[in-house]
Amino acid sequence: MVASGRASSRVRFAPSPTGQLHIGGARTALFNWLFARHHGGTFILRIEDTDVARSSEDFYQVVLDSLKWLGLHWDEGPEKGGRYGPYRQSERLDIYERYGRRLLEEGKAYRCYCSPQELEDQKRRLQKGGEPFTCPRGCRTLSSEERKNLEAKERKPALRFRVPQGTVWVDDVLRGRVSFENKLIGDFIILKSDGTPTYNFACVIDDHLMKITHIIRGDEHLPNTPRQVLLYQALDFPLPLFAHIPLILGKDSSKLSKRHGATSVSYYREQGYLPWTMVNYLALLGWSTPDSQQFFEKDELIQKFSLERVGKSAAIFDPVKLEWMNGEYIRKMGPDELVDLLIPYLRQAGLIEESIDSTAHQKILEVAGLERERIKVLPEIVDLAGFFFTSDFPYDPVSVKKRLEKDYVPSLLEEARLRIQALSPFEEESLGQVLRRLAEDSSLSPSEVFHPLRVALTGKMKGPGLFELAVVLGKEEVVRRIERTLEMLKNSF
Repeated sequence: MVASGRASSRVRFAPSPTGQLHIGGARTALFNWLFARHHGGTFILRIEDTDVARSSEDFYQVVLDSLKWLGLHWDEGPEKGGRYGPYRQSERLDIYERYGRRLLEEGKAYRCYCSPQELEDQKRRLQKGGEPFTCPRGCRTLSSEERKNLEAKERKPALRFRVPQGTVWVDDVLRGRVSFENKLIGDFIILKSDGTPTYNFACVIDDHLMKITHIIRGDEHLPNTPRQVLLYQALDFPLPLFAHIPLILGKDSSKLSKRHGATSVSYYREQGYLPWTMVNYLALLGWSTPDSQQFFEKDELIQKFSLERVGKSAAIFDPVKLEWMNGEYIRKMGPDELVDLLIPYLRQAGLIEESIDSTAHQKILEVAGLERERIKVLPEIVDLAGFFFTSDFPYDPVSVKKRLEKDYVPSLLEEARLRIQALSPFEEESLGQVLRRLAEDSSLSPSEVFHPLRVALTGKMKGPGLFELAVVLGKEEVVRRIERTLEMLKNSF
């Protein structure tokens, strides 16, 4: 089945503001956004906030901020407006009531007075007998007198859809034709007793009135689709095209959840992942190009995306690959762009001042150039390069024991200090020559000189090239750190 797209294509992402934007939701939003951009169509954001108890304005804002951070800007919806608003379901209750009344008047829905407890008891009885639960349908045939008696007892009715006999066929872009037996669906509620709509009813009304042409969503919604198709048919609405994309699983092949680690977009934003890394990675969860391309520019991803290339199998979320991809994108960044992203983390760690002059900016630029090959997520700059910005750095005990607790080290560092102090100009090449000559004069290997000096300057064994980092520190600071290390060794051993 071909997912035909055209300039009039209208797709939507319809989250509920009951929590953070989940990775799975973000992937759904992305596929809708890519489909709209590929076909020159319209991407709509609709907020399904009729669950008053669980919805919150904070989560509503988190959803919007997460989509903006990812660059998935909507064409219609909250903050944008549009011809078919309002775009929050809590502001559309009168619309749902009107269509519910229409179905009631046409005999396609009826008032149900069953209490939640009665329905729960019925469900338990059926489950004991191994039967699937469906509404008992006793309220289908209530007389007006019986209804009055129930209402006199303050029973507030819900509105229940009258499911006809037969079979529902769902045509799905990815799964082909799927059938559902109506008798297993049972009459279902469309308006609760307090007047709020159920998910299936509200989204059908909204998708029709907002002229949605393609419904692209996770395949956990496939069981809802037959109910929605029945409502489309009962209301004489044309059916949109459905595409249910596969689930995202953890590495243990179970549904992605908190036990697999973080699952929200906000977490990855806070942890220093780049927004385009997330977009690129999410696009590859269930979709691929014929040549299995891994990295995309924005326009390229839009141009190559198609629903036909979305697979039927579940996708595996791999945090290790995501981190690797983020590191690759960091290395692709321009120096100034990377510095702008690193500055907030250095500032938060107290390593740089709030106000940065040109000299400080140049130093950060040089440090970023040295460390960019090792940074996988932005906050790592603090641990990797914190020693560049403070002389009072801690010494790693393992590094001290392995590199500094040797008899020859104090005299070596003292001689290195004298030769560096006399060095001019202080450059990578000249510094390398001085230290290699020091090794020869001391009958040591170059590594026996370089390793202790690295720990003296950084407090640890690993990092960027010794000569490069020393030049960034500057001669005076290098001499000062050698002296600090000599003092530490004198007091400790």
